[in-house]
Amino acid sequence: MRPTMLIRRKLALATSAVALALPLTSCGFDYATDRPYTPAAGANERDAEVDVLGAAVVASADGAGTFIAGLSNNSSSESVTWESLNSEDGQLSAEVDPREIAPLGFENLSQEGNGVAVTGDFTAGDYLSLRLGFSNGDTVAVKVPVVTNCDEFEGFDHATESGEAGESGETYECEPLEPVREYGPGEEGEEGDELVPEGGAESEPEGTQ
Repeated sequence: MRPTMLIRRKLALATSAVALALPLTSCGFDYATDRPYTPAAGANERDAEVDVLGAAVVASADGAGTFIAGLSNNSSSESVTWESLNSEDGQLSAEVDPREIAPLGFENLSQEGNGVAVTGDFTAGDYLSLRLGFSNGDTVAVKVPVVTNCDEFEGFDHATESGEAGESGETYECEPLEPVREYGPGEEGEEGDELVPEGGAESEPEGTQ
């Protein structure tokens, strides 16, 4: 085979591979349009057979929340079952109903009622070092944020609704914080708020001297 023909054949194969890969990544098993939350706020881990995407613990109060994530099986031939969830330092406990993920399948834990209730020693703003165990022997370690059950995560925490709220029993407020000071037409600021002309208070416009 001539060198020119060999190069053309390699280019044709490479082009075909890219063309096949594009529809798989854009609308195949990732199902981005089916996710009612923004996974960018969560944590991602892609080093094992199953990718853990957009992982977070959504909490309505201290000490209780719901684990959500997207689990993407990269195997094209074998199903994988998610079997366990725990933390490296004992901050969290959970009971997982095994979830079988089909070859190239996707398990969306953010769907209503599909998340896993968790309890432990944590509060909003913490990061939890979690481990997800799978039937193929993989253990995926991921550090996930604890976020409030507000804004884009509103409605994903069912642990508090089921009576698993933390010791305080007080839920987080979702109302925006009041501004420290408001400025508007006709409002007077406090001493020290005056605007100082460029060059200092004693400066005068050019040409006045």
